[in-house]
Amino acid sequence: MRVLFAASEAAPFFKTGGLGDVAGALPKELVRKGEDVRVVLPLWTKMKEEYKDQLQDVLNFEVYVGYRRQYCGVKTMHLDGVQFYFIDNLFYFDREGLYGYFDDGERFAFYQMAVIEMMERIDFIPDIVHVNDYHTAFIPFLLKEKYRWIGAYKEIKTILTIHNIEFQGIYNKSILWELYGMGSERYDDGTIVWDNMLNMLKAGILYADKVNTVSPSYAGEIQTSEFGSGLDHVLRMESGKLSGILNGIDYDTNNPETDPLIDHHFSKEDFEGKAKDKAAVQELMGLPVRDDVPLIAMVSRLTYQKGFHLVLQEMHSLMQQDVQIVLLGTGYQEFEDGFRYYAERYPDKFAASISFNVKMAQMFYAGADIFLMPSAFEPCGLSQMMSMRYGTIPVVHEIGGLKDSVEPFNPVTGVGTGFGFQEFESFFLRQSVEKALELYKTSHEAWRKIQLLAMEKDFSWGTQSERYLDLYREILA
Repeated sequence: MRVLFAASEAAPFFKTGGLGDVAGALPKELVRKGEDVRVVLPLWTKMKEEYKDQLQDVLNFEVYVGYRRQYCGVKTMHLDGVQFYFIDNLFYFDREGLYGYFDDGERFAFYQMAVIEMMERIDFIPDIVHVNDYHTAFIPFLLKEKYRWIGAYKEIKTILTIHNIEFQGIYNKSILWELYGMGSERYDDGTIVWDNMLNMLKAGILYADKVNTVSPSYAGEIQTSEFGSGLDHVLRMESGKLSGILNGIDYDTNNPETDPLIDHHFSKEDFEGKAKDKAAVQELMGLPVRDDVPLIAMVSRLTYQKGFHLVLQEMHSLMQQDVQIVLLGTGYQEFEDGFRYYAERYPDKFAASISFNVKMAQMFYAGADIFLMPSAFEPCGLSQMMSMRYGTIPVVHEIGGLKDSVEPFNPVTGVGTGFGFQEFESFFLRQSVEKALELYKTSHEAWRKIQLLAMEKDFSWGTQSERYLDLYREILA
């Protein structure tokens, strides 16, 4: 089957979050399985030179953004068997960052129309256009409303993947004629309006043939008022076409036996390298090098959504334990200052790097004993999967993808891949951490068992991509 995968970012070209990981890894795996999957992205100028040098010009044309004619170049390259197309326009995409600009509505209006108008010109009419988040969620609407006169597009099916429902693309009604050159009929009849504003994600949910999100539990959660960010009633109405597919991780990159970013490699059969990686983390962070003390790691944005107010509430109590904790991340100033305070007060037990460093993150995944991830909500989450891949046991809030990927340890059966808490309160977080610490200190055999179970979990895209193939086949059937 022919699939055009449209996204605003994809690793390794540019990435700000989980969407970039998915757009980089899923198409690669689908191509390995014999499908003709191509990816289209904006040509952000922050692309590394090593990739820019591989770009080849395909064609160029003009896109009408309202009454304005804007240049649209199309470039291409192959990477890992996947053909990537890049939409080139310096006026829209020559920015330091990817998002958060006053003209985001116009930039992504141009991009979405360019994607649609490109398909005929490059002679690739897909069976399915797979769009992701609000940046491309208007494409199903545009195909059926603005471009319905193009005969070649009439049979195209569309799938929308929601990576985070909080970001919806909310704009004034006037963008319909000012940017898209359309009338306001579907706004005036209430179809694409929410709270007196045009809502791109709502339009995508209604017009796409299928909608999925990045974990089964999150698919259920976003149909509730607590997690639906105002669109829960729409999702309940469209629940028949809604599903959840857990994200995967790249097992080529996240491999304790070959990872070039860690100093010592190890496997399920030989943990000697993991002990050395632990010592390397302790030395790097200025902590006493001890093999007997449990080492807890956190790698994250420091925000309320990630649950770090709960961590700070319990830091003093945790520091009374025989434990070491390391943290890597940036975020809200109050959290950064709070962790700096504890690093100064307990220098032999806690160390923080208020930064982000890919190598250091991989060292933490490989060298820690426990990985703490107490998110208030988490559509999928990848860090818990990566930590398990390295035999580092996660402690998580049982929500969204965390609930779907981490099996809480059962002390009766001795089975599990981590520890979890259901009530989003600091007391229960600390209680779960203490259960993990107790098992680590009292039973080496039980701890090793759950490490092995965690490492044996299959979160590879080779497995998860089969769920997407099933979804594609279902929509075409």
